[in-house]
Amino acid sequence: MNGSHCCGACRPTGRRVAGIAGSVLPGAALVLMPKCPACVAAYVAAASGLSVSLPVAEWLRTGSILLCALSISVVVATTVRRHFIRKEK
Repeated sequence: MNGSHCCGACRPTGRRVAGIAGSVLPGAALVLMPKCPACVAAYVAAASGLSVSLPVAEWLRTGSILLCALSISVVVATTVRRHFIRKEK
């Protein structure tokens, strides 16, 4: 056998874990995202020891939210695409 699986349904454990993490981590990040820029600035200061201004903290917060939303939409689009490909077969 050349290493491929018979039906493609069996995936290696690493890919399975990466798929689960790819769908859970962006949602968890959105839930845990601070709501105010001052809290973002405090988290950055606590994590790195660097202080950031409130406009930079607001930019970081907005960018993080957009990145999480983009990640979630990619996971949803991939899942929907796989679902429709399986139905066609």
